[in-house]
Amino acid sequence: MLKLTAQAIRQTIFWTLATGIVYPAALTALAQVAFKKQADGSLVMRDGKLVGSELLAQQFQGPAYFWPRPSAASYGTGPSGLSASSGSNLGPTSAQLQTNVRTNAKALRDAHKLAADAPVPADLVYASASGLDPHISPDSARFQIARVAAARGIGEDKVRALVERFVEPPQWGFLGEPRVNVLLLNLALDAAAAKKS
Repeated sequence: MLKLTAQAIRQTIFWTLATGIVYPAALTALAQVAFKKQADGSLVMRDGKLVGSELLAQQFQGPAYFWPRPSAASYGTGPSGLSASSGSNLGPTSAQLQTNVRTNAKALRDAHKLAADAPVPADLVYASASGLDPHISPDSARFQIARVAAARGIGEDKVRALVERFVEPPQWGFLGEPRVNVLLLNLALDAAAAKKS
């Protein structure tokens, strides 16, 4: 009996050290060497200040910025910092989901001075599953070009060229769809405006 108990204690200590300390430390070291930027959170710095992460959506308001997808998690930010990501978990028959989509679509149409029945991109009216999706579809970015160009007082062709520069292909050429990172696009817009002035 004592022999089995001692063996169980040794096994517990060994596997705790192996899987709780050695393995995570080895993976962390490997990630820091091979994928440092990603392991550190794909942070975006401007003028020595942290402005966000390429992996997390931020809320942009006002006509001079491209808008991200709606977020049921308030873009993961709260008074105490980053909170858990989440979707709304509202099903297709949910009255609340239908209200949210109608409200989002109306806000888009009003901001872009469109007719009440004009089509709008789905990813600008439906929240992402995580509430933190940093990307929108290229069509959603193109949809916003006229508004952003007018608000910034620059030609639509220049804004369109910037959007096209930020269209990312599917990962590894076959996973997912083309996409545009809203944070990186908006930072490039601000940088272009700063150079102009």
